[in-house]
Amino acid sequence: MMRVIKVVSLNILLSALVLGKTQLPTFLKICHKSDTHFKQCLIDSIEALKPLMSKGIPEFGIPKCEPLRIAEVQVDLGNGPVSVKSNYRDIKVYGPSDFSIKNIKVDLDKDRLKIKLYIPRLEVNTNYTMNGKILMMPVTGTGLSFGNYTNIDATMSMAAKKIKRDGEVFYNIQECYIDFNIGHAKLRFENMFNGNTELGDAINLFLNDNWKTVASEIKPVLEEKIAEIFKKFANKIFHKYPISMLFPE
Repeated sequence: MMRVIKVVSLNILLSALVLGKTQLPTFLKICHKSDTHFKQCLIDSIEALKPLMSKGIPEFGIPKCEPLRIAEVQVDLGNGPVSVKSNYRDIKVYGPSDFSIKNIKVDLDKDRLKIKLYIPRLEVNTNYTMNGKILMMPVTGTGLSFGNYTNIDATMSMAAKKIKRDGEVFYNIQECYIDFNIGHAKLRFENMFNGNTELGDAINLFLNDNWKTVASEIKPVLEEKIAEIFKKFANKIFHKYPISMLFPE
């Protein structure tokens, strides 16, 4: 009798392990490749993951991305009316997970994905140091800076490769790129000229009138770091669940 109980218990345990291994979590939406609304299913699936991107998924080893943290960025605006070298440290970026999907293109034969995104706002807070010249006037400053980048249209491109493991086929995202088109930006640098409010306000006004020059320098860093978030997030899921489970026929 005890032997029968042990055998039954073992079978139940094995069944539970198999089920746990193959069952998708509730936050992942299955999209059938043969579905005529496959693209919309993908959009809905990605949209459903947004809250988890901001909070992170510890059981998947996915940290929260709000705020996105960047250790340091060097900016050299070179020659011309604005010739400034800046250093930004302890950068915090708020808003990368608050996106909406405008369009999506999928090429299952080539394992490629292109997504048109809209990001309402990216708020960038950081410590800065600045030295240089603006309109021939020496400029110095060190302290806190704030940037509010709004109405961002973005295009994200992903390229994957199929890998085989344990008799199953998985996706591995090898490339992920994002290109931003920033609609507008508001900038504020505190403690310019050692706290001279009048000069500081004048320089802040000039920088805001020429925000595209400043944004063009920080833009590649934001693109790289946010693309890195999407790539890591996607691979944590794709490496765990085979294509046959996520995108069955």
